[in-house]
Amino acid sequence: MMEESKLTHFQRRQVNKCLTNGAALPPTCGPSSSAAPPKQKDPTPTQLRRLAPRPGKRNEHTCRSGDNYRRDTFRPGPTRDLEKEKRRLQSILATGEEEPKPKASYAADQKPEAMERDRFQEVLDEIEENRQFLADMTSLGQGKIYNNLINTEISQKIRELEMIDKTRGSEMRDLISEKTRRVDQ
Repeated sequence: MMEESKLTHFQRRQVNKCLTNGAALPPTCGPSSSAAPPKQKDPTPTQLRRLAPRPGKRNEHTCRSGDNYRRDTFRPGPTRDLEKEKRRLQSILATGEEEPKPKASYAADQKPEAMERDRFQEVLDEIEENRQFLADMTSLGQGKIYNNLINTEISQKIRELEMIDKTRGSEMRDLISEKTRRVDQ
């Protein structure tokens, strides 16, 4: 195996020594020779100045040698949506006109009462869906698992319906009282 892995003679000796001593194999294979590793260079004087052992005043040369006085260059990002501009220009070139702007949504034009009625109907539909789901699960034999969960959801939806009904009722009372005041005056 050593020949197949193309280990040098020195590396082979290290592996054999570990095997005879019963020690674990080294996680990394050492150098390819028995020569001592080269010494690391001593830090340069500028590196020593940067890593001062104690805080204190610095002289002008030390202050200017760093990047402290270099100004950051400002690079502004795009100020408009380039994809939107591309689509607009494609439309102009293809049809000769700009794309029509989308109109305001229908939901914004509706009165809040209509939105509440819609929410009231949505909640009723959700309750019916939950009951249907529970009936389906019961027919499949899984009703015990979902019974508490679905009944809790249905009770929460019923509370929501009561809140919607209460706000609707108070609004109706206010409208009726306002109309009766107008008639009396």
